Amino acid sequence: MSSITGSNVRAFLRRNLFVLFTVAAVVLGVILGFTLRPHNLSMREIKYFAFPGELLMRMLQMLVLPLIVSSLVTGMSSLDSKASSKMGVRAVVYYMVTTLVAVFIGIIMVMIIQPGKGSRDSPVASSGNIEPVQAADAFLDLIRNMFPPNLVEACFKQYKTMYKKVIHTKNVTVALNLTDSLNATEAALSETVEEIIPVSGSSNGVNALGLVVFSVCFGLVIGNMKQQGQALRDFFDGLNEAIMRLVAIIIWYAPVGIMFLIAGKIVEMKNLAEVGGQLGMYTMSVIVGLLIHGLFVLPLFYFLVTRKNPYSFIGGLLQALITALGTSSSSATLPITFRCLEENNRVDKRVTRFVLPVGATINMDGTALYEAVAAIFIAQVNNMDLNLGQILTISITATAASIGAAGIPQAGLVTMVIVLTSAGLPTEDITLIIAVDWFLDRLRTTTNVLGDSLGAGIVEHLSRGELQSQDTEPGNPVIEDDEKTYQLIFQENESVKHRNSETTM
Repeated sequence: MSSITGSNVRAFLRRNLFVLFTVAAVVLGVILGFTLRPHNLSMREIKYFAFPGELLMRMLQMLVLPLIVSSLVTGMSSLDSKASSKMGVRAVVYYMVTTLVAVFIGIIMVMIIQPGKGSRDSPVASSGNIEPVQAADAFLDLIRNMFPPNLVEACFKQYKTMYKKVIHTKNVTVALNLTDSLNATEAALSETVEEIIPVSGSSNGVNALGLVVFSVCFGLVIGNMKQQGQALRDFFDGLNEAIMRLVAIIIWYAPVGIMFLIAGKIVEMKNLAEVGGQLGMYTMSVIVGLLIHGLFVLPLFYFLVTRKNPYSFIGGLLQALITALGTSSSSATLPITFRCLEENNRVDKRVTRFVLPVGATINMDGTALYEAVAAIFIAQVNNMDLNLGQILTISITATAASIGAAGIPQAGLVTMVIVLTSAGLPTEDITLIIAVDWFLDRLRTTTNVLGDSLGAGIVEHLSRGELQSQDTEPGNPVIEDDEKTYQLIFQENESVKHRNSETTM
């Protein structure tokens, strides 16, 4: 205790001021929410009350689009094709392995706890319509969204298959036996057939996957253009720096927005006493699975690869994780995640600019775990025994569906339909889990952000050889900036020495 001084405390507060404010905002939001619940506010009053939180979401989402494009273009253009391909392979392997492990943990948890056994709880009324979609069409939509025909439209719309009923008549030839088989004749009859066919449609939301694919390819092309692409590289680098400075300003408002977001959701939620025992056990299954994956499995991956303490790394991510908990959107949390990794954990910008936007789009460990648990829970509620083939189908489909899940609140409910359809489970039973989805959505988003961030640390460790060799190359913008810095420091030191020698004389 004697070593703790006022200057140490002030230095600690300066370093962790944002994190302390954000943690305090979560606590105050919970207290404020439960304080206002007995007042039975109307939906209009709740909307007005949660307005400061809505502003935070809008501010963060405003920065997501330019941040994804600028960070990916600058990240890919600063790497040569060999380094970027190796980094990309490492990132994708990490994403696939951790997502499959998350699904496996979810299946084990739901099989052990068995939350769906017992008498069926009555379905909870749905707060919104979830349109059924065929699994094959959903996967084709995923591929279509990777290649948007219009980049401007991709900034606010995604491709989505719609269904249309078509009624047409079909001529059917029928054999008519009049008296005997010798006198048999044929008659043509018309039959009305109703067919549901897929048609092209769209849904609101940034097509992040298409923008990621375009930005990666565009950045690689700029990088291969060498000096000719320097102007474009400087433009996107400046844009990225400007966005991060905006983040530094918005971050002061984040605790206020998070407090009202959490308080508004607590005021809005239904009476949990009416939810029932099955849903409580289901919630526990998801939470235990997410805790095991986030606090033990992902840190173990990080430790095995880097041989460093994963929890000190996670300590530098606290504000990003709390922001994910408050906003329940991995895309909206992306600006804060960049800041935590680059400033607190000193991760190379060339790695974060590539790994984080891609991870926020396709790496959804928490969503995959949740969808596997939810699918088997719904099967247990309906007393359906799943065979090994159906469980494997759920595993593969949950992994693939999590890739297509948008980084927005409650996007997992939409992709949940794909998982249920693939295993032959009733999609209407999604209404059973909507009552607690707002809470679980925040926890799985936090797990998604943690997985992306630890992945950036792992990829940087594995790619340090390529990064160091690139730093030694002449003409590298990163090393040139460092050389300028060193020259300024050297000149400053020389001037100080010169002044000191004059005073001694």
